[in-house]
Amino acid sequence: MGYRTDKTKLDRVLTELGSKYQIFAPAWDKRRKSVRFRSIRTADEIVLDRQSDFSIKETYYPISQVMMYFQTDNIKEAPVADPRDILIIARPCDLNSIRRLDKIFGDNGEPDYFYARLREKVRFVLLECRQGFEDCFCVSMGSNISDDYCMALRLEKNDAGELSEILVKTCDDEFDAFFRGEQEAPFEPEFVRENKKTMRIPDISRKNLKAVSDLEYWSQFDEKCIGCGGCNTVCGTCSCFDTSDVLYGDGRGDGERRRIWSSCMLEDFTETAGGARSRNTRGANMRFKVFHKFYDFKARFGEENMCVGCGRCDMRCPKDISFFDAVNGLNEETEKL
Repeated sequence: MGYRTDKTKLDRVLTELGSKYQIFAPAWDKRRKSVRFRSIRTADEIVLDRQSDFSIKETYYPISQVMMYFQTDNIKEAPVADPRDILIIARPCDLNSIRRLDKIFGDNGEPDYFYARLREKVRFVLLECRQGFEDCFCVSMGSNISDDYCMALRLEKNDAGELSEILVKTCDDEFDAFFRGEQEAPFEPEFVRENKKTMRIPDISRKNLKAVSDLEYWSQFDEKCIGCGGCNTVCGTCSCFDTSDVLYGDGRGDGERRRIWSSCMLEDFTETAGGARSRNTRGANMRFKVFHKFYDFKARFGEENMCVGCGRCDMRCPKDISFFDAVNGLNEETEKL
């Protein structure tokens, strides 16, 4: 069903849903002075005029996650901190990024238990996105459209910055019940059809993999990149983590096992016991990241590329390295082979 409603009604619905769900949406983080997916209570908190600086994944795949507590003679699984389910209000590219992570953690051998126990709690509200933003290339990646949602919203503000039009589409009875009695209005979310940027995806295959890997092209990133890993942190489809044990320091051997986000762009990411590393330059790390996004993932799962074209990595890089330009440049190099 489709409905036209107002801010007062939508806020009331969010309040009622809050008893069952943690509700996340792109909202202003005053402490960090950025837009990220935060817990919200009212529709006014949802940022509409700019893209979030961080991706959707930290709402259900925590930056630091305690997996278990251990003692000398006992191990106990860490409980989920909040018993409520999770409702995320997000744009299509972010919803599509979750599908990519689902492949990595769910269809890549044995399903990841700690990912699954939070992921199964998640439901989505589509935040309509008709124009995209400066750094987006989601159309090129086929991630500009999604039908994986239980409700869709069109939120528009007037010149005074107040919500002036709110359209809702409900896709199941649970959410439809909140809006019955509101003015019915036919509403199907629209999607961005053209970005300012167009990605030219390089043709990488088993036949030319070695030649592309050996290109001098990668060496330019040895000096440009500082290996901070910021691009991976904001990426909605990067999944790497480290696992570490933290001892409490009481001398009894008690502690906890955590997993913490990591990054393939970090200097010590591939370091093994004895100090050996399989990749020794930042250019090699960039090559690995590009191959993962535009070759490995598709080769393994036989579907879309891993990148969803959100452009956050370009926004985040302190050295102004454009991942978009890097991949387009690689396309030019592969066409010469």
